[in-house]
Amino acid sequence: MTDQVKGPAAYFPSIEKKYGRPIAEWQQIIRDSGITKHMELVGMLKTEYALGHGHANALVAHTLAEGL
Repeated sequence: MTDQVKGPAAYFPSIEKKYGRPIAEWQQIIRDSGITKHMELVGMLKTEYALGHGHANALVAHTLAEGL
């Protein structure tokens, strides 16, 4: 039996497919932004890159969990 990916990472295949960038690139954008607050980062991704709220939230949550 295969383990199903859970949490924010479950969104990663659809994020890469829809927006055409690898997750590592999105994480670098988040880290390079200089923003450290979760919702400010979500807002930046939505405004500057037209990400949907769920996708932006998943990227930010996963990146912050790894540490900026």
